[in-house]
Amino acid sequence: MKAPLRIGIAGLGTVGAGVVKLLAEHGRLLSLRGGRPLKVVAVSARRKARKRDIDISRVRWESDPMALATAPDIDVVVELIGGSGGVARRLVQTALRSGKHVVTANKALLAMHGTELATLAEKRGRILSFEAAVAGGIPIIKALREGLVGNRVRRLYGILNGTCNYILTTMRETGRDFGAVLAEAQAAGYAEADPSFDVDGIDAAHKLSVLTGAAFGAKVNFAGVHIEGIRHVSAMDIQFAEELGFRIKLLGLARETRYGIEQRVHPCMVPLAAPIAHIEGVFNAVVVEGDYVGTTMFQGRGAGQGPTASAVVADLVDVARGRQMPAFVVPAERLADKKVSPMDRHQGAYYIRLMVQDRPGVISAVSGALAKERISLESMLQRGRSQSGEVPVVLTTHETEEAAMRRALARIAKLGAVAEEPCVIRIESF
Repeated sequence: MKAPLRIGIAGLGTVGAGVVKLLAEHGRLLSLRGGRPLKVVAVSARRKARKRDIDISRVRWESDPMALATAPDIDVVVELIGGSGGVARRLVQTALRSGKHVVTANKALLAMHGTELATLAEKRGRILSFEAAVAGGIPIIKALREGLVGNRVRRLYGILNGTCNYILTTMRETGRDFGAVLAEAQAAGYAEADPSFDVDGIDAAHKLSVLTGAAFGAKVNFAGVHIEGIRHVSAMDIQFAEELGFRIKLLGLARETRYGIEQRVHPCMVPLAAPIAHIEGVFNAVVVEGDYVGTTMFQGRGAGQGPTASAVVADLVDVARGRQMPAFVVPAERLADKKVSPMDRHQGAYYIRLMVQDRPGVISAVSGALAKERISLESMLQRGRSQSGEVPVVLTTHETEEAAMRRALARIAKLGAVAEEPCVIRIESF
């Protein structure tokens, strides 16, 4: 058997500890699958004294993670520090320049610097792998690099953030509003103390930009993602969605249009007939539509120690085998610098929920604002009277251009009978 693959791990949080544990428990099996032993040589983390459920007594401790990048007895650096720059970026850059392979779970780093790092890896003849950066244990990067490589991807979309999916699922199941469910998710450990990264769509957008690069052979362009979160989605909207035959999901979606690459993250009305509508709780799912394979869906746990460690180790086995391929499917120097398709050009149907004064002429005024932009209605739901005098009115439209919808909404918001800003959710046809 070949000499061991010598591994240095930077970051011993939940995922790092999981990687050490998995390598220890499945060592013999992984040696067979990788063709050589996978051996952790050194680790680095912020606090050595921290209690961890792993044995690192026989492993060298480095107080400075940068030491892993230049150590002569390390073949591959596993970066699990996190963050889009700082130490994580310097560690990956230095490791590649020092002739080491890199495995990372850092979606923020890849979203901001993925093309640069892929270029550096290829110039140095090293492997840059990041299966764990997107959708946890779901092997979606490997699917794009290998199983679906014979296809032109027409569209991809998915549930890329388990926290948001958990919140929306719980809101639907309990009838409670966003704030109460978020507090529960934080207490249960599904949401951070500062949840903005998740609930405002940033985490999903990082992952989408990485997927887009791999799927469409394009330079990673996080700045080109249109991002909206789920704070404005109410229990009332979720109830109306079910009544109309939809389920609300925060999705990341990407496709090529005549204007360029369209990347968007926002709440969507998903038809109940679509399989992705039934991915619940903390689970993730990614759908890829290829010209030859048709529609494929990958689902599983998108985060957590076990699933993410599984993805990291899968990359380490590929390194052990010497499986070298471009990080984003095509060589980095050939990644296309594609234009961003403006969100104003997006074509689709819309759900609009208004809170209006219950008086004659309101619906006529709203319809008139839509008609001025040539937006036609698909359906309308209107509820009975309330003690406050305000009632919800729900409209769904046929396909129209986003710019026209925004102009119509601006007119509607100015109507005296409209009590609050309209809630708008895009309807997707899958």
